[in-house]
Amino acid sequence: MADRTNQHLVIYDKSGTKKFEGEVGATTVAITGLEAGTAVAEGDYQIAWSDGTNESDKVDVPAFTVNAETKPEVATNVTASPTDDGAKVTAE
Repeated sequence: MADRTNQHLVIYDKSGTKKFEGEVGATTVAITGLEAGTAVAEGDYQIAWSDGTNESDKVDVPAFTVNAETKPEVATNVTASPTDDGAKVTAE
């Protein structure tokens, strides 16, 4: 295994534009800013190692789907108690 302590990962989109960079010495880099449920095809992104001057050949990032948005459970047992200027609303 290569010594990656002075290298970092770089992610490119399929047009070749640099989109994300990881931390030096880290073996992960995050792709962020995608909407929940987005399906990304293999090759929509490519990844390479960089030492700041040179880069390895790019390889395709495998396909993935961004996690679906999780919502809290619906409020139940909702009650409203009148106050002098509105209401106090409670729920479980």
